[in-house]
Amino acid sequence: MKNEYTRTKYACYMTNVTMAIVGNLPPVLFLTFRNMFGISYTLLGLLVLINFCTQLTIDLIFSFFSHKFNIANTVKITPLIGTVGLVTFALLPFAMKGYEYIALIIGTLIYSASCGLAEVLISPTIAAIPSDNPERSMSALHSIYAWGSAAVIVITTLFVLFVGGKYWYILTLIFALVPFTSFILFMGAKVPVMETPQKMSGVFELLKNKSLWLCVFAIFLGGASECTMAQWSSSYIEQALSIPKVWGDICGVAMFGVTLGLGRTLYAKFGKNISKVLFACTTGATICYLVCVIVPVPIIGLIACALTGFCTSMLWPGSLIVAEHKVPSGGVFIFAMMAAGGDLGASVGPQLVGVVTDSIIASPFATELASALSISVEALGMKAGLMVGMFFPLVGIIIFGIILRSYKKEKQNGQCLEVKEA
Repeated sequence: MKNEYTRTKYACYMTNVTMAIVGNLPPVLFLTFRNMFGISYTLLGLLVLINFCTQLTIDLIFSFFSHKFNIANTVKITPLIGTVGLVTFALLPFAMKGYEYIALIIGTLIYSASCGLAEVLISPTIAAIPSDNPERSMSALHSIYAWGSAAVIVITTLFVLFVGGKYWYILTLIFALVPFTSFILFMGAKVPVMETPQKMSGVFELLKNKSLWLCVFAIFLGGASECTMAQWSSSYIEQALSIPKVWGDICGVAMFGVTLGLGRTLYAKFGKNISKVLFACTTGATICYLVCVIVPVPIIGLIACALTGFCTSMLWPGSLIVAEHKVPSGGVFIFAMMAAGGDLGASVGPQLVGVVTDSIIASPFATELASALSISVEALGMKAGLMVGMFFPLVGIIIFGIILRSYKKEKQNGQCLEVKEA
């Protein structure tokens, strides 16, 4: 029984690598796009917003109408959409001279739709596969995204260094082979049956659960805390910390992915008491953001960027664990709602940083202040942006504190079974 799903597992894992490509390739290329196409930081941040808002739309559609879809066929076609999106992203800007940003948006919309489907469907697919240790399979899925992120960042950085940023489209086409491989694997794979609400009344009944909304807000903060640093650390390290891009991306951004994967892997192997872990993580993330912004020593800022990955590693998957515990009968609906919350946070956070950064750069007062501090106005703008980004893990301390307290109450009443998962 389990062996018949081996191909399905590998296809799911490859699909998560595709999500790592989509989530990390464009941000590493932000400065390349700025130099080649003259795109502002706000518009670069808008690409991230479009990415996650598209995913959010898909999440919401599946939240309410998952029972209208052929789930197995949708799972299988998801990576093909990702392939088309990456190919479009790579080639269309050169076919639309003068409208390169519009072309990037079109590619972003297509591959983001694929990622939205993957977020909603891949985790429940893995969860539905018969296994002696389903927690290990699920934690492997989440860890693969993090390790994939680190690999994408290192490969992209080295490619830009040795081949040249102007050839970024070639690398994008090479990365498009990943979702295409996943599509081929899915074509011969068996997709397990997954639960969905049978009608809209079942959806509305689940929406009345207050614990669900607490978990959605928690993953919103977790998504914002993780993705704000993940999306902007490349530009921040180069512009604000004055560290050469290659070293900043490898030692800072890639290490963010490595520590993200390390945190999830360690929890999968040794973790317990998820509510305590989440509270500690959001506290640590707040400290990392603060250190990154205010400490004037570049190497310390670099380390803080990297350690933010470890501190935010469990905020997204950990929130899913809490949601499964709080609303055990939710099925695909719960994954869709949580994905919607996470994507909303992952879109609002990075976009807010871009807006704040551009606003500071355009301010005459900021120019004077930057001169007085002996730093560039761009560095000041990015520091202000990340300081605003610290708001998300800071509020997370309160929300995850509430979750921790609820777990303690359940434990006192003999109701709480904390799950070992990542």
